[in-house]
Amino acid sequence: MTITKTSVPGRPVFIIDGSRTPFLKARAKPGPFTAAELAINAARPLLARQPFAPTDFDEVIFGCIMPGPDEANIARVIALRLGCGDATPAWTVQRNCGSGMQAIDSGARDIASGNAELVLAGGTEAMSHAPVLFSHAMVAWLGQWSQARNLGQRFKALTQLRLGYLQPIIGLLRGLTDPVVGLSMGQTAEIVAHRFGLSRETIDAYALESHQRLAQAQREGKLKEIETLYDWQGNYYDHDEGVRPDTTLEQLARLKPVFDRDFGKVTAGNSAQVTDGAACVILASESAVEHHKLPVLGRIIDSEWAGLDPSQMGMGPIHAATPLLKRHGLSLADVEFWEINEAFAAQILACLAAWNDATYCREQLGLEQPMGVVPRDRLNVDGGGISMGHPVGTSGARIVLHLLRVLERNQAVRGVAALCIGGGQGGAMLIERQ
Repeated sequence: MTITKTSVPGRPVFIIDGSRTPFLKARAKPGPFTAAELAINAARPLLARQPFAPTDFDEVIFGCIMPGPDEANIARVIALRLGCGDATPAWTVQRNCGSGMQAIDSGARDIASGNAELVLAGGTEAMSHAPVLFSHAMVAWLGQWSQARNLGQRFKALTQLRLGYLQPIIGLLRGLTDPVVGLSMGQTAEIVAHRFGLSRETIDAYALESHQRLAQAQREGKLKEIETLYDWQGNYYDHDEGVRPDTTLEQLARLKPVFDRDFGKVTAGNSAQVTDGAACVILASESAVEHHKLPVLGRIIDSEWAGLDPSQMGMGPIHAATPLLKRHGLSLADVEFWEINEAFAAQILACLAAWNDATYCREQLGLEQPMGVVPRDRLNVDGGGISMGHPVGTSGARIVLHLLRVLERNQAVRGVAALCIGGGQGGAMLIERQ
């Protein structure tokens, strides 16, 4: 197989190493780590094994959707706490589910343009720490209360307080709802499931396979990019917690639809889980690789970002990956392994169906012929978001990192990482192992 030439002008960009935390399942209360702590714990052992100092980074870039109140520009917080030094700039990106991939893409473009030699890039998210908010009415009342100057004014303010003001706004639920079309991400999954006539049994079967694949990968020690987490109580976390190795199709079938209770097919069991986790990679120029004598995991060849109808959000991967492949003269068969983030089993299956659907390919992707079929033994071979979880700002970085490990393990050359993005977008990255 020949190596693809990049169509992006500039210098080549290499990924030399990477790591991630285990993905910790949210359990109805804030998890043991904030988003910054997750990223620091993922990156610290990664940096410790490098032949260069943390201060040698030209910049640090992280994706994150819901940083905590003490994590403004969370990438800078991470960089300083990792010892990258006061002089190393850091910045945070936010492209919903694509944020971790966007961080890598942004760092790669800075290296390609000659503005950087070494970049630490990744994503982090502590979804269990998502804020619970006051309503506008309650905020207005609190403002009135703060302006009260005497007992009479405070008494008057108290008489205007209504019990309904205390109803909380769950930030996570709002964040997973598109404000333009008024649909939750799960509702968009229902739309594409019905569009392509996916059965509940088929959707559940995919979810089951995701759990089985992750369980097998854990048993066989294939997730070597995971770094163990330790909390302040002496507990440790060394594996993705969302996996359910003993689940069955019968158990999945008993779960009720969440987003369309009467006719729906999307359940908690065939959707990605609410999860905390971080992932990061080190990007390097050719001169940095030579100067520091760095090993190379792979090369970033190209990337693509696409927009589409927000109500069809789940189709984003194929809208991004299709032009990416066409630009390099590649077919689906030329890609040896795929990592497509599993936001929902229905969403993944809809993407696969659309690529093999002549009408969709012609009307939505501008193709004369269908793209064809992605063999299931090349797609998400170690499970995905359904079994391990989908920390929103992190997943784009995780799939790039794991794709490189899969290519390495199988002595393969070419892979594509892709994902759907809330708000009606898609991202894809073409990677080749050197």
